[in-house]
Amino acid sequence: MSSSTWNVTSVTSDGAAWLASAGAYPRSTLALWEERPEAPLVLPCGSAFDVVNAPAIFGRRMLDRLWDEGPGSGPVAVHRGRVLLFAAPGTAQRLPSLLDWEEWGTNRADSRTEGVPPLLCHGTGDAVTVPALYGAGTGTPAHSRWLVAPDTRHPWLPGPEILLWAAVRAARSAVRISIFPAADHDAKVYDVSRRR
Repeated sequence: MSSSTWNVTSVTSDGAAWLASAGAYPRSTLALWEERPEAPLVLPCGSAFDVVNAPAIFGRRMLDRLWDEGPGSGPVAVHRGRVLLFAAPGTAQRLPSLLDWEEWGTNRADSRTEGVPPLLCHGTGDAVTVPALYGAGTGTPAHSRWLVAPDTRHPWLPGPEILLWAAVRAARSAVRISIFPAADHDAKVYDVSRRR
């Protein structure tokens, strides 16, 4: 699928009901959104969804991998320069150990993902700011919006294994792998063309 396929930026009423179900008072949340659909809200993670929070460029690469080579994504938002990938509950607890297993972001020189930005996992006990229901709204910064808006009461949400797969694929596309060792910048260079 092309990236234009997943650029659905307005939340449907079913999607709003699903988002509101994450909080302790869903009817109050829906009433607030009816009154002010341009208002972003802070919602708890852990019951209806977890969130994997990635830097913008890397998060977009993950999203591209999910749609171009994988099963697609659940809802996805951009907020303050970060991509928020909504995931199945429990992902925030499991994904970090899977990333460790893949030697994610370790400082070892032989790490397969050296230099890849860390992913933040938000689960039970955490909360995230979700963008306004419709577009960027007047009170919302233009950089806070939905890339893939929730559109059903039971959206499909990727689990930790799928997000690990997308992260590894995105890392491989971002990091060039060379069979040659890194240059030693302190080594002397000899001009062999001057040999006699």
